[in-house]
This record gives sequence, structure tokens and C-alpha cells, in this order.
Amino acid sequence: MKTFSELGLNPDIQKSLAELGYIEATPIQEEAIPFVLDNDQDLIGLAQTGTGKTAAFGLPILNKLKKNKEVQAIILCPTRELCLQISREITGFAKYSTGVTIATVYGGARADLQIQEIRNGANIVVGTPGRVYDLIRRRALKMNTIRFVVLDEADEMLDLGFKDDLDAILADTPATKQTLLFSATMSPTIYNIAKKFMKSPREISVGKKNMGADKVEHQYYFVKPGQKYEALRRVVDSEPDIYGILFCRTRRETQEIADKLKEDHYSTETLHGDIQQSARTLIMERFRQKKIQLLVATDVAARGIDVNDLTHVINYNLPDANEIYVHRSGRTGRAQKSGTSISLLTTRESHKIRELQQKTGKTFIQKQVPTGREICVKQLVNLVEKMKNIEVDTEEIAPFLPTIEEGLKHLSREELLTRFVSAEFSHFLNLYKDNKDLEVISGGGQYGSDRGSRRDKERQPEENFVNVRLNIGRNNGFDIKSLFGLVNSQKELKGAEIGKVKMSGSFTLFGIDKSKEKDVSRCFRALRFKGQQLEARIVKESSY
Repeated sequence: MKTFSELGLNPDIQKSLAELGYIEATPIQEEAIPFVLDNDQDLIGLAQTGTGKTAAFGLPILNKLKKNKEVQAIILCPTRELCLQISREITGFAKYSTGVTIATVYGGARADLQIQEIRNGANIVVGTPGRVYDLIRRRALKMNTIRFVVLDEADEMLDLGFKDDLDAILADTPATKQTLLFSATMSPTIYNIAKKFMKSPREISVGKKNMGADKVEHQYYFVKPGQKYEALRRVVDSEPDIYGILFCRTRRETQEIADKLKEDHYSTETLHGDIQQSARTLIMERFRQKKIQLLVATDVAARGIDVNDLTHVINYNLPDANEIYVHRSGRTGRAQKSGTSISLLTTRESHKIRELQQKTGKTFIQKQVPTGREICVKQLVNLVEKMKNIEVDTEEIAPFLPTIEEGLKHLSREELLTRFVSAEFSHFLNLYKDNKDLEVISGGGQYGSDRGSRRDKERQPEENFVNVRLNIGRNNGFDIKSLFGLVNSQKELKGAEIGKVKMSGSFTLFGIDKSKEKDVSRCFRALRFKGQQLEARIVKESSY
């Protein structure tokens, strides 16, 4: 593994990196940085999230910037949070590089202030496709001086329905530019973008395409449907220092689980489509400061969350698309740290584990839901370790020691220990004192004679969805990503929660947020997929 001093970067950038503690390059950085420094050829970089892709494209661009106030680089990414993250990182890299100015542009903020940033002489613009295209149409962002275009998390931008905006932006850029596309997965849609807008791109792939991150351990628990929340609590309680994201399927479920966790005194907040941007910003700031231990989120709301030291990702429900699981699990085990991805399943979902193992190339480990005694032991050991490692200000506490000693002098050492444990540990002792342990489930059919009725019940769509039949399927090259892209390409449907999805060769059935019932048919009538006119109609539950 090479150090950054060996990659050919100028002394000003190396000074910034040394100050930031950057020493050894990650595999994607080691290959991409020298290539971009020495070539004008387009580049496709395939690597999992958390492998240092911002430095992989940001550092060579900084090194090659001309000393003027023209916009030379456009960096496109899927969400506001990722825009801000990239801007912060590049600002740090450019600390000792003179003349570098970065403008960050995204929806939900005042466009006039962002326009002023550009007019003040920004030579790098980091933005979401929607806002960048809006500024181009307003003629506030001129593309004729662009030398570099970066598509970061390209797969996620396509999933969120930004294909048309990306097409329009790329079509407006000079033919002489260098395009750098970075993605965790290589889908047919990304291949199409590369074919249409890139010139003989070099492909650098770190690890296998579409595979899981290396430093993530994948675990799963089989639980009865009615015991899932209790199992979740036990799993969380068995990890005293957990800091992670809990993924739920719908915004309603997200809010319900977050509310239950708050009632049970867990440090948690929720992110879903109904959360206003101002509240989201505050929640994310508190989460990054670790004032929130567990963030409960939908997939759409969690797009672009970029926190390097998450210990866990928990899947309250598995997503319908295996690619989404790869994205979820890739949010932990980042920046050379290890992490754990946990899934709570019913036994009838065991086939999904086999599919995920094939998709990610990783081994999934079945675990048993911890018993009350196991949880108490873990929490007690954690408490003792914290007491052992706590920093004591002897001078500060010295004046109070006589009073403390006088008040406790009648207690023996054993009594002191007992009272200490009771005071600090009573919550878990009381919580699990009379609680029965959950049934051990090893997999397979475990539910006896009611197996069929329960299966039928599980197949029913959730009550906050309506069911839609679409007139295309797998034979048309249609897949889950295509479905999400079409939904999010429509203003009236963008961000809508998607329920169960069933695909056949000739049609697709899917659930969508009930509030969008009146918009679905009309929106899809205006769309085509690979030349075929789309038709969508509301159907009854029995169609599943």
C-alpha cells in the first residue's frame, strides 16, 4: 500500500493531508489518483462506499486546477448531505492551496445565495443534479469552462430518478472535459451513461463488482413476527456502545419504531420523507456528534448519510432489492474500520439470506437472540470497563472526598459494590428480571399448523399502500432499479414509499404510498420505457 507522498501530489496538498492524518492511500485512491494526474482519459471507478472516493477524485482535480476564478469542476452527487460532506473534505484538502473556492448547491436552500457563491469566483461546484440543472437553465452556472465532471455515487443518483437531469447536464458540458464516474455497483443504466457520455473510459475496480464491503460482518436472527420489536431491543441492549442506523420499510413503520424506542428510553431519532429539511439538518448534526445513538430511517431518507464510524446497520425489514442491502450494509465498516450488519427475519425469509450470500460473496452468520442474563452480563462488563477507564480530576474532586467518606464509612467493600451496581445497573436488572427469553428459532418451518394462514397474512400488503399493476416486466429489461427510477422521475411521486414488489416476465406488481393513489396512473401514462408506452392501474390485494 502506497503513502500519499508517493502518488505525485504537489507539496501544498501533501501538507494538508499530513495535517489531516492521511498517510496510506486506500486501494481506489492508490490507483485513481496517479491515473487522473497523468491522463485526460475518462475514468470509471468501482468501489464500495467508505473507501475514500472523495480523495480519489478530489485530490487530483485540486492538483490540476488552473489559478483562475472560472468554474472548472462540477461534482454531482445524490443528496444534500453528501454534497456538504464532499465540500468539507475538499476544503480540508485545499487548506494550503491558494485560489481554490468551492460552491455547494442543492435544493431546499436559497438559490440566490448559491448563485452569489458561484459569481464570487468558485472554481469547483459540488451539487445535486436537480439544483445544478436549475442553475444552468437560469444561466447562473456556465458550463463552457468545465474541465472535470465527477459523478459520485452514480448508482444512487439513478435510483433517485436523476437520469434526465444528468443527461441534460452532461449534454451541456464541453466535449474536451474529463469525466470521472464513481459507483458502488455497475448496473446496465450506468453502462448506458458511460457509453453515451464517456470517451473510451478506463475502468478501475477495487474488489468484485456489486459485492459487499470487506470489513462488514453480516449477521441475522430468526424471530417470530410478533416478537420482532422485542428481539430488536435485546439485540440493541446486547451492544452497549452501538452507534448505527436502523432501516425500516415505510415512513409509518419508521416513525412507530422510533416512537417505541424513545418511550423505552433509547437515544434515537427518525428520518423519513415527512421530516422537514431544517429538522433533518438538526437531526444529522446531533447524530454526527453522537448525541443520537440509533437513527431510524427509510432507504430514501438515508441516501447520502456519510458517517465513517458507524458500528452497526440493522435491517428491521430486508429491502426488496439485493442491491439496496449492499448499500445499507456499506454504511458501516468504512474508513478502514469494522462494522456489523444485522437483519431480523422470519424463517420464511431464509431464501433471502442465500440470495444475499451469492450477491455479496460474504458469509452470513445466524445468531440467537440474546437472553436476559446474557444482556445483563454484557452491560455489567461494559459498565465496569467504563469505570476502570474514566478520567478522574483528583484536584477537582478532593474537597468533596471527606464528605463522601463520612457518608459511606459504615458500608463494607461488598456493600459498596452491591449498591454501586444497583444504582448504575438497575434499569437492565429490572427490565429482564421477570422477562421470559424469546423462543430459540433455528430456521425452517417452526410455526406448526397455522403456517399457511400466517404465510397468507404476511403476503398481504401493508394497509398504507395501494397496489399497482404495470404493463412491463423482466422480459422488457425492467428491474427494481428501473421501477424506483421511474417513480422518482415524476415530481408528484418522487420520494414515495414503495411496498412489496413482484415481477414476472410481462408485468410488475408493486405497492405505493396510498396518498399517491390519484397520481400513479396519470404519471405513468406520460412515461415510456425503452420505447414502450407505460400503463399503470390500481389492483386488488388478491393480485399479489
